[in-house]
Amino acid sequence: MIKPYILVLCTGNSCRSQMAESFLRARLGDRAEVFSAGSKPSGFVHPLAVEAMREAGFDLTGHTSKDLQLFLQRDIATVITVCGKAADVCPDFPGQRNRHHWAFDDPAHATGSEGERRAVFRRVRDQIRAVFEAYAAGLVEGMDANSVVVPPCSSTAATPVG
Repeated sequence: MIKPYILVLCTGNSCRSQMAESFLRARLGDRAEVFSAGSKPSGFVHPLAVEAMREAGFDLTGHTSKDLQLFLQRDIATVITVCGKAADVCPDFPGQRNRHHWAFDDPAHATGSEGERRAVFRRVRDQIRAVFEAYAAGLVEGMDANSVVVPPCSSTAATPVG
């Protein structure tokens, strides 16, 4: 069985898409190849995203901010955007069968004290975890039942979280 490629996109690829990639990879294991990228990559993974994910048991220290252009020639089965700006500019990828959009607040734009900013990162992390672990559970159930590898083509309407 060929593993499907799943790509999670946001604008900077410094917070939200990095978190979602980690949660999907952990839940899907070797059932799929999961990547993340940005439409305008920031060039770094936000230190508070690294910290928030470490608190949840994930190590982002080796992650890098990647440009979606790196994936345009890949046979991406599913594209998931986690911010409106990325959804607006997201191209079609070869082999794409599914596109989902689940919007989350951008914790990189959080203001206030260090503690208040950390709280925003934690909140967004927990929201992303809930959505992406539920999505992954559905994929695993379908894969383990030897049904379809990736759900039928669909477009999920944007649902702001938080």
